[in-house]
Amino acid sequence: MPTRREWLAAAMAALIANRAAATPVRRATMRIRKNPGCGCCDKWAEHLEKLGFDVTVEEDERLDAYRDRAGVPRQLRSCHTGEVGGYLVEGHVPGDLVRRMLDEKAEIAGLAVPGMPMGSPGMEGAVKHDYDVIAFRKNGSTFVYASR
Repeated sequence: MPTRREWLAAAMAALIANRAAATPVRRATMRIRKNPGCGCCDKWAEHLEKLGFDVTVEEDERLDAYRDRAGVPRQLRSCHTGEVGGYLVEGHVPGDLVRRMLDEKAEIAGLAVPGMPMGSPGMEGAVKHDYDVIAFRKNGSTFVYASR
């Protein structure tokens, strides 16, 4: 039988643990620049919002000039570019991988899904293609971060 002191200590530990679990996770804010009129970009933004990201979207007629300045490799470009937590996110990158990158504090410049593969977030439909999510560094080197 626990003593009163042991019972109080256990109750206090449980209270602290419950309070920590109830503390909201800091929401990440994703700023998306997209080609004017692109609907799949809006669908990707909705995908991110469903996963808890705060999203702002702006149309940018000079998107390639922005990408050149930001350092998105040409071979990885798609129809939109996001910025979150100091990283770049190019194309239809799944939100869970964006969150993983942020949680890991990955030593990369960003993630990309080149082109617009069917079945990627924002490009859902009857057809689903396998695709790679590519990590890129500021020096231009790349590697496969995940495959879907």
